[in-house]
Order: sequence, then C-alpha cells, then structure tokens
Amino acid sequence: MAKKKHEEHENHERWLVSYADFITLLFAFFVVMYSISSVNEGKFRTVSDSIKAALNPIVSPANTSVPFTIGQNKAVTVNPTIDTVKEPAVRRLREIMRSLKNETQLDIIQMKELTNGDIILTLPDTVLFRTGEAVLRPEARPFIQAISEVLIELDRRVRVEGHTDNVPISTVQFPSNWELSATRAVTVVRSLSELYGLPADHLTAVGHADSRPLADNLTPENRAKNRRVELVVQEPRPVPQSIEMAEPHTALERFAAPQDSVKRESGPPSDEVLPALQPPLPPIELVPSSDERTK
Repeated sequence: MAKKKHEEHENHERWLVSYADFITLLFAFFVVMYSISSVNEGKFRTVSDSIKAALNPIVSPANTSVPFTIGQNKAVTVNPTIDTVKEPAVRRLREIMRSLKNETQLDIIQMKELTNGDIILTLPDTVLFRTGEAVLRPEARPFIQAISEVLIELDRRVRVEGHTDNVPISTVQFPSNWELSATRAVTVVRSLSELYGLPADHLTAVGHADSRPLADNLTPENRAKNRRVELVVQEPRPVPQSIEMAEPHTALERFAAPQDSVKRESGPPSDEVLPALQPPLPPIELVPSSDERTK
C-alpha cells in the first residue's frame, strides 16, 4: 500500500523576518535621536558661533582702514553706512518697479541684481516714449521721479542705455536706430539731471540700437522686448589712478646730465662751430734798414 504523501503546511511565520527588521531599524532610530539630544553643549555653542561668524562678517568701525595686499600694500576704507543706506533704498526700488509693473501690466518691466553688485532696471519703450519718438510721455514722469529719488539716496553712477528692435527707421530726426536709441537715452539722462536733481557727473547715456537684443526679432512680442531702456545702477568701484611723474624738473635734470656727457664724449653737436686749424706761420726775417747799412 503506497504511503500517503505528507502535505506541507503553509509557513505563516514569514512576517517575523520583516517585523524583526522593523524593530531593529526602530531601535537604531531611537539610538540616533538619543545621541543627538545628548550632544555636548559646549561643542554645539562653538559650532554655532563659527556659523554666525561666517554668515555675519565683521564690519569695521567708521573711518578705519583694512589692509588689503595683492602685490603691493594698499589700504581699503570700509564705510559701514553703505549697507545700512543701501538695503532700504534697494527695497524701495523693488517696490517702485513692482508698482510700475502692476499698473502697466507689462511683464518686461523688471529689476535684476547682478553678482558684481550692479542693478539693471528694464523699462519697455511704450512706458516712456511713443513709437518712433524720443520725447518722454507725461505718464512716465512720476515713475522717473520716484526712481530718481532712490538713485539720489543710493549715490551711485547710472548708465542709461537705449535699445531698439531691428526694424529700420529713416526720418529726418532719426536716420537710423542708432540715433533713436541714443536720443532716448539722452532724454532720460536729461530728465533725471535737470528735472529731478540727479548729479550730472553720475550719469552716462549710451545708444545700442539693435546690437544687444534680449530675444530674436522674429515675432512682434520679441521685438517689443528688445525695444527698451535700461538703467544700469553701478556698484561703487575704486577709481583707477593714473601714474604721474613726480618732480619733472628733477627727472629732467637727472637724465639730462648723462645725455650731455654722452654727446660730449661722442663728439660736438652739429650746431657748435670749432675754430679752423691754420698752418703755422713762417719765421719773420728782420732786414736792416738803409740807415743801418750806411752806419
């Protein structure tokens, strides 16, 4: 008689493996949490102070200089009031640009801060000018005035750049886009200086025509983006000093003597006339007179 095959029972205890892994991970988690909670307070305070020192650099007191050496010893003066004045002014500038953008409903209006500290304010031509003209619209004057007040507070140099699209213009006043872009930049500069008091030596007008587009000129939307005026608010930079020759008379005297000595050694100058060399005179013979002969 054949043996009856023993039926294998299903293994219902496989879940114990996953449960054991879960318990192990949970135990490790609580061990890590305990180790974090019992961190050395002294070490934690040291790390915290180091992070604060790295994120908050020390600002030197007023009228002090910090030595800064690259090749030659120079002193860089740190003015702590620059940052305290800069932040509120830049914040107000953002608010002005935001209000101008909300009122005109134009996305092209923007304010961009570069890594070198410069700030670029981009305004489309429709906000400032009519098509093909370089006269400020009356509606643009309040915004120009608000921007000028912040620029005066910032006390920075401003470069006003005019840009156009690639559609040519040919009028008596503007033979090309170069004249149009440059005249629009000059109009904004004169408005900032003559109407709202921005120092004239802080302003520069530049016309780029269509040489620096933001987008291609294939669609009307892109051409509208390229027709703009940009105000580049420049970060203060040290003014390069020219190399001047100190004591020019001393330098002339210093270098004149060797040159004269060289000339004397090499020969007389061309305008100096030497006396001509003459042959020696023959000896003079004394001939007795007739009276002396009679004697």
